[in-house]
Amino acid sequence: MFTSGGEGLFAEFVGRLGDDIRRAWDGLPEGTRRELAHALGLMPRDLKGWRGLINQAVEQVRLAAGDKQQVAIVGPANVGKSTLYNTLIRSSVDRARVSAVPGTTRVPQQADAGLFVIIDTPGADAAGAVGMEGKERALAAAGKADLLLVLFDAAHGIRPSENKLFSELKALNKPTVVALNKVDLVTRERARVLDTAATDLGIDCEQLIPLSAKKGQGIDRLLLAVAKSEPGIVVSLGAALPEYRWKLAQSVIGRATSTAAAIAVTPLPFLDFFPLVGIQIAMVLGIARIYAYKITLARVSELIGTLGIGLLGRTLFYELGKFGGPPGWLVAAGVAAGTTFALGHASIAWFDRGEKISRQSVGRISHKVSQMVIEGLKSFGRRKPRRVTLQHKVKETIDDLLEQEEAKLDNGELEEGIRN
Repeated sequence: MFTSGGEGLFAEFVGRLGDDIRRAWDGLPEGTRRELAHALGLMPRDLKGWRGLINQAVEQVRLAAGDKQQVAIVGPANVGKSTLYNTLIRSSVDRARVSAVPGTTRVPQQADAGLFVIIDTPGADAAGAVGMEGKERALAAAGKADLLLVLFDAAHGIRPSENKLFSELKALNKPTVVALNKVDLVTRERARVLDTAATDLGIDCEQLIPLSAKKGQGIDRLLLAVAKSEPGIVVSLGAALPEYRWKLAQSVIGRATSTAAAIAVTPLPFLDFFPLVGIQIAMVLGIARIYAYKITLARVSELIGTLGIGLLGRTLFYELGKFGGPPGWLVAAGVAAGTTFALGHASIAWFDRGEKISRQSVGRISHKVSQMVIEGLKSFGRRKPRRVTLQHKVKETIDDLLEQEEAKLDNGELEEGIRN
């Protein structure tokens, strides 16, 4: 939660410059702080989501933030620095060699991570002449970086040599984020392990991020911490959120729509559209998660009931199937697809802008999409295709529609375009 002093929002930063970041943010106009804090609260909660958002925002980041921040991963040997590096980079061409043998990384290497340039460094605690040379290179890279990601190993805790290294890194006066890697290997009393490590390092437990670089766990919090260090990055991410979320939601709607169409043509023990409700509920819950909207199953059922999806489906089936037109299976597929698609877009309007689309608008969207799907399926003639074939054809139709509507994202024009 954002406070006037920024304590809660910037809890993960360690060191004097962490305080400088808080003061810089507090120096922004109140409206700007509020917008940035809101954008941070909407960031993805998994690595896949972050990658999608970064892909949407990368050009904006370059324009808004100028030269990218350099973020150095620093820590003892064999704690997973190169594994984390490989997880964060955008191109597999830049992957670092990973080995269980300490000292595999001998010289710093860097690559593009989208929001920043990431630097992998040698282990900074190895003994002997080679170890000291690696440490000097690691500290030199850390000294040039804008932010440090300091990594330790949860499997063995914090050793005296690692505590000494952490003191040396803090003396560089860099914004520092500290992570305890390999927490997936800690099967018992994980909270105690984190608390002990934080105490040994002399930091609050909130400042220690539990991480599994190998499994991608905790990466979202690391990326969020880096974003917080530069308001320009947050602005760019916030600007990319609408398109990123819209595209994710369209993917959910597309899958649900094609699945609904396939189910609708399957022989059912009773003639109704209620078997589709499960798919539609799952779709609405998925869209709610994308927009960080907390919703209960009861509220989803209320939304479906308010929009009259069941009655709309039956009405459309009658209207589109009368006069001896297309076969029943084709009409059923079109109506199931149309009502599911319309419900999906009503959900986006509700979760994203708090707008409740009227039943009339939902009906128009359903009717238009149903007709498009029926037209697309007419090429099969009166013979019902295999389920997989039908799903693929419906998906093609929906993808074509979404491509036409993608340019109408701004100012709610998407729904208007579909309605007309």
